[in-house]
Amino acid sequence: MSDAGHGAADGLIARRLHQAFTTATPLAPMSDADPGFDLPRAYRVQAALTALRGVPVVGVKTGFTNRTIWDHYGVHAPIHGPILASTWRPGPLPLTGLMEPKIEPEIVLRLSASPTPDMGPEALMACVGSLARGFEIVHSPFPAWRFAAADTVAAGALHGALVTGDFVPATPALLASLADLTVTLFCNGQPADTGHSANILGGGPMAALADLVQQRGNDRLPAGWIVSTGTLTRALPAEPGQTWSTQITGAALPDLTLTLT
Repeated sequence: MSDAGHGAADGLIARRLHQAFTTATPLAPMSDADPGFDLPRAYRVQAALTALRGVPVVGVKTGFTNRTIWDHYGVHAPIHGPILASTWRPGPLPLTGLMEPKIEPEIVLRLSASPTPDMGPEALMACVGSLARGFEIVHSPFPAWRFAAADTVAAGALHGALVTGDFVPATPALLASLADLTVTLFCNGQPADTGHSANILGGGPMAALADLVQQRGNDRLPAGWIVSTGTLTRALPAEPGQTWSTQITGAALPDLTLTLT
């Protein structure tokens, strides 16, 4: 197929995904009909989908950085997708329009400078100006969360919404502590799951940022953007009426509680 043909096909997939998200109507994974649907093409579809949404991009969510969930979903490497001005929202958070939503406790970084792929750990840390706890709501247009990695990329990395707590300055000590923190996730006051920052690519949120910078290469992350670094626990089903919170040991970050409606 010619470049023009690929472009037209990618645009058609983006429109189908946009319709699915707009109407909350599930659809089959693209890889079902086209087993050759790959990551480079999926990122082109993602870009077209983002353009169709017509909303400014304010950051990036990383997905599948938690290696303990790879086998469950059949995705074995990190991906990424845009956080939009319309999806970075305050709580309480309505779940209306989200398909099979799940909640993920994350650490969110705010960049004060634009990182480059050649940076070492200290230089990368210097690009982070502040950080906060976060809850990402992910959702899947593909029924029963059945997909290939490329499907998730095309679908905006399954990003639905992001709620963040108060941001605090990113001191070197605080950033270093992210490599060895433990989180307990609570639903309606009851423990729901636990996780450790080592789940995130073996090194925690800064490892997720380093990997993202490498993935994007010359497509640099601008200062001012936020980066959600991936779930520290399993992604658990999200339902109206739930109130979620986290207890973190090892890093001092302001509390965050989220009620779903």
